[in-house]
Amino acid sequence: MEVVLPISKSLEPSSSTRFWSNLKKEHIFKIVLILVVLPISVFLLSFFLQWHTNVTSLIDIDSNKLQPAQVNSSVSNDNDSKVMEQSLQNLQRWNFTYNHLNHNESNLEIKICITSTTSAGLNRLLQWIFYHKAIGVSNFFLFVEGEAATLNSSKVLDSIPGVHAIPRTRELEEQQAKSRLWNDTRMTIFMNKPCNHRLFLKQNLNMEMAIVMAREAGMEWIFHFDTDELLYPAGTTEYSVVELLTQLPEDVDTVVFLNYEAAVERDNIKEPFSEVSMFKKNLGHLPADSNFNVYYNEATRNNPDFFLAYGNGKSGARIQHDLSPSGAHRWEYDNRKPKEATLKEAAILHYTYSRFSDLISRRDRCDCKPTKEDTEKCFFLNFDRSAFIIASNSTETEMRHWYNEHVVWNDEVLKDKLLKTGILTRIYAPLVIIRRLMQSGVFASIMASSNATSLGMVETLPIR
Repeated sequence: MEVVLPISKSLEPSSSTRFWSNLKKEHIFKIVLILVVLPISVFLLSFFLQWHTNVTSLIDIDSNKLQPAQVNSSVSNDNDSKVMEQSLQNLQRWNFTYNHLNHNESNLEIKICITSTTSAGLNRLLQWIFYHKAIGVSNFFLFVEGEAATLNSSKVLDSIPGVHAIPRTRELEEQQAKSRLWNDTRMTIFMNKPCNHRLFLKQNLNMEMAIVMAREAGMEWIFHFDTDELLYPAGTTEYSVVELLTQLPEDVDTVVFLNYEAAVERDNIKEPFSEVSMFKKNLGHLPADSNFNVYYNEATRNNPDFFLAYGNGKSGARIQHDLSPSGAHRWEYDNRKPKEATLKEAAILHYTYSRFSDLISRRDRCDCKPTKEDTEKCFFLNFDRSAFIIASNSTETEMRHWYNEHVVWNDEVLKDKLLKTGILTRIYAPLVIIRRLMQSGVFASIMASSNATSLGMVETLPIR
């Protein structure tokens, strides 16, 4: 009920004035109502749509009805954010549930496995494993050390179908001591040497053992990748490594994937697989009109080479009785030269030095002295030597300054120039898949499956 205070007759408004006053009040009320109700309605609608999408992504779809995603391989040649949105739309049809990813192996036309020697943390390993499961890899033979071999990590890894975690035990070393690789003259230069030499020799011994395990598991193809590398099956309609391999002639023994290298754009990246979208293209995949020689000095950015790490790619091989490793990047067969094919679009994405903390973690894995003479004995690559010396002799502030100068791509003009020429490229599909995996509940399902209680799980990141 409205309370009206008494006023003098001379001050009482006219009927005309009262009419317009009431009319203004009604308009003000309506405007206020719209300003309050409309934002709330939009928020509730957005919440419902997001909730509906997340719930839908957790529903396990019948694998017989699951349709392959049509991911456009041209995403690697486009610098427009619309490409990422298109990748998101295409991947909506993928099933990222834990049950589907772990029980879809029987539908694969080819049995494919990856072997790796790793000390990576559990978050990195889960992203790496399930990304490759999503594109058609069924089995993983992981030779684990360090963080990868902790009790929690081992418990989780052992709970995932198709994953075989092999710790570096005394029994393993005794078995590998009998390897024929010790008599291979090509391996002599790596023996009894520290750091990269020791790792290289260990990788070859592990690859040799993985071949036997893969053959016993009924695998048909084997790859050797590090856990900072993702296979990128460009050139396929289904974004599938299975499709890539079925397209090969039957007489092809090995297939080479040239590598692209991550080109990070800031120094605070935490999860490279889900945050990095820009890569240096391998010289073997550069367009003819890229004029790389013209831009070489700018592209290397005062580093020894365009790539910080290796540039010769990695290969996969058909598993046959006479297969053996030929270094960490290739495979060979006894007494015959393999017929090799190099793919024109598909690649290995190498996320080397993609986190600032990698400078420290790499330094701590090596017990060399930070001198030019010692680092030449410890590391194969010039950039690794420089990075080790900087990480050993500098303050964190000095290290970060060096990291931004040599690793981070923060010159927008240079980036635009090299993206237009094709020397740099944007690739979104792996990033999208990793984020969808994060959002799907896969990692929570692993937690429940393994009954683990104290694991630092991957956080869901917003799509930017």
